[in-house]
Amino acid sequence: MSRFLLLKVLLGPLLKLFLRPRVEGARRIPGTGPVILAGNHLTFIDSIIPPLVLERQVFFIGKDEYVKGRSLKGRLMAWFFTSVGMIPVDRDGGHGGVAALMTGRRVLEEGKVFGIYPEGTRSPDGRLYRGRTGIARLTLMTGAPVVPFAVIGTDQVQPGGSGLPRLGRGRRITVRFGEPLDFTRYEGMDRDRYVLRAVTDEVMTEVMRLSGQEYVDMYATKVKAA
Repeated sequence: MSRFLLLKVLLGPLLKLFLRPRVEGARRIPGTGPVILAGNHLTFIDSIIPPLVLERQVFFIGKDEYVKGRSLKGRLMAWFFTSVGMIPVDRDGGHGGVAALMTGRRVLEEGKVFGIYPEGTRSPDGRLYRGRTGIARLTLMTGAPVVPFAVIGTDQVQPGGSGLPRLGRGRRITVRFGEPLDFTRYEGMDRDRYVLRAVTDEVMTEVMRLSGQEYVDMYATKVKAA
């Protein structure tokens, strides 16, 4: 039994009972072959929800600092994060974006499910920000369909993106999956910046529709840096 299946068997029922996620549209995700899940990003636990509620394992990029701890707590965290599908990548270096893109491509070429947050970082205020074109490059390079999704309520369950989740009246997590988007009509155009922007904006429009968030046509990283 793989670590992922072991984790689902041992902790899955407990996490579902604790987090009580409501799932909509999970059947829209193809049962086989490469798939890109593209969603909004509100807080730290967002990456735990899709692997928890889906049958297929979902791989996400995560900061390598999450798996570098040498204490017992650090090693347990590393085991947990890598078991749920986190692939550690040094994203702070000058080549962090390229490394993340190539990692995603490798996952998809192996016929697996790769999750990505096109905003590139957590939303600073709960609104949906402009997507970066890495999502478009991935789908055009691999031919994998994009399934947009939205997590709703995770920022209420885990405000600020840290600490233990808080549950109670009025706090409920919903994850909503949209219809697969096929961009094979743009095959061979992964270096055309206008095509990359059009594909990315189409994905973000669907994420906005699913999440109900207000859209801001600027990068979240610029807002955080201001």
